[in-house]
Amino acid sequence: MGEQVALVTGSSRGIGKAIALMLAGDGFRIVLNYYDSPLESTELITQNEAQALQVLREIEQMGGQAMVVGADVAAPDAATRLVDQAAQAWGRLDVLVNNAGIIKDQLLVRISDDEWDKLIRTNLNSAFYCTRAALKHMVKKRQGRIVNISSVVGLGGNIGQAHYAASKSGLLGFSRTVAKEYGSRGITCNVVAPGYIQSDMTAQLNAERTARILEEVSLRRMGTVEDVAGAVSFLVSDRASYITGQVIQVDGGLASL
Repeated sequence: MGEQVALVTGSSRGIGKAIALMLAGDGFRIVLNYYDSPLESTELITQNEAQALQVLREIEQMGGQAMVVGADVAAPDAATRLVDQAAQAWGRLDVLVNNAGIIKDQLLVRISDDEWDKLIRTNLNSAFYCTRAALKHMVKKRQGRIVNISSVVGLGGNIGQAHYAASKSGLLGFSRTVAKEYGSRGITCNVVAPGYIQSDMTAQLNAERTARILEEVSLRRMGTVEDVAGAVSFLVSDRASYITGQVIQVDGGLASL
């Protein structure tokens, strides 16, 4: 597996970083991606790049190989350039993990048009743009693994997250369609739906809210980013060669939202 290449979008921190590190440990060459856009402040982009370069150093310290590419995957041209650059770097693209995503809680009637559009573009459209570009490379070799990072919110909905739930739910139908259309070409497409994971997002929850959530989780704890990465690692391995169009919930047995 040492020659295979994996692109992980949004991999400068959090779940994306954990996935990149685990796949590097599995022997993949990793293409790291961080959010880069001329519409954002230089300070933010510099911070994003610095985080991605730190992940690169960690992979190299493990003895792995990686490269860093900044791109706004919510923009079709940028997403296509990212995928093409990833495929050209080492002459192939075997794995695409669509992980890039954002969240901003808001009751439905207070969600602005811009907020709705931004969530859908970043969480759903980006997966379409990157997958469309990646399939052109995977079809030629008649093999490939695509994993889309959704959320349990996309399965059951959640108060204050209509736009987030819509975007994450959209990934389910999208992934199952990709699985049906490209299974005959040796390409699998699956979904990993994390529950409440220790991350920057859940760090914003207060102690009372966290306690209520954990009462609904069978394992009585939040998950770790490594829990999610482990599911992705399995799905892109040869052990999962006959699994496609499926949703794996990494949620500790979350009973309800």
